[in-house]
Amino acid sequence: MAQPLDIRPLLDPEISALLAASPVDIGAALGSLTNESVVEIRAMFGATPPPPLSDSVERTDYPVPGRDGVTVRVHRPKNITGSRPCVYWMHGGGLVIGDNKMDDARFDNWCNKYGIVGVSVDYRLAPEHPYPTPLEDCYAGLAWVIAQAGELGVDTNHLGIGGASAGAGLAAGLALLARDRGEYSLAFQLLIYPMIDDRQVTVSSTWSDPIWSPSANTFGWTAYLGAKKGTADVEPYAAASRATNLVGLPPTLIAVGALDGFSDEDIDYAIRLRHAGVITELHVYPGAPHGFDTFGDFTAVSRQANRDIDEWLERQIQ
Repeated sequence: MAQPLDIRPLLDPEISALLAASPVDIGAALGSLTNESVVEIRAMFGATPPPPLSDSVERTDYPVPGRDGVTVRVHRPKNITGSRPCVYWMHGGGLVIGDNKMDDARFDNWCNKYGIVGVSVDYRLAPEHPYPTPLEDCYAGLAWVIAQAGELGVDTNHLGIGGASAGAGLAAGLALLARDRGEYSLAFQLLIYPMIDDRQVTVSSTWSDPIWSPSANTFGWTAYLGAKKGTADVEPYAAASRATNLVGLPPTLIAVGALDGFSDEDIDYAIRLRHAGVITELHVYPGAPHGFDTFGDFTAVSRQANRDIDEWLERQIQ
């Protein structure tokens, strides 16, 4: 078997410089994830100071009925009345770390820019809560938002879902689940480098991504699926790449870095969505590893990706 590609020389120079200058080796920390270390690593990432937020967006947390400890945070512009388009969001973190506060800045931007209602769900994490609990938490949160749409000021005809990384994988599974249960209709799905294939059999899944390595990916999927990981027993709702029927899914954006370990599975999913008649837009960014969009204004490629994502979202909600 050929040696995995060394992607370090191919990294965007601005991204490479930022990674070299970082006081914390994020990739090394995430690559050391184990059942014993996960609590400590969660605490480490949770200690990051929150970004500055505007006072023009109201943020309110609500419990999700019937789901122990699960909450949703509703972001709504203070100067907006009536029913507004809604983005229902699932945070990243490899299914094992993170919370819905990670996306406060994202919704501070989108709510102010587009006048939407944003909802971010704080689903329970693996390995303490393996599949299907996190996905069912997300489904229950979506059901609550739709049931409370009048009170929240949500236009259910313009309600889409999305996420980043593991959150995008949950969003892809949620879209399949919503379609098959037939209870809710979704306007779109916004998938930023989705984590959708537990088998780790693509070429890119072997690359030593500086943010989310193959070992981190193995831990995340094993925590979520247990002994079923990589077997024929994994449901498409757990790993959307397993889905053989993609007909009837909502318009989709997939954005991924060309050097992301998820790039092959994401590109393949976009191709298969298109073949199934789903309106699909795919962006692959050169020199970009996993998580590159979070560099914000510090690199040209992250600025471009965030512009593309924002412009696509604006088209969906108009």
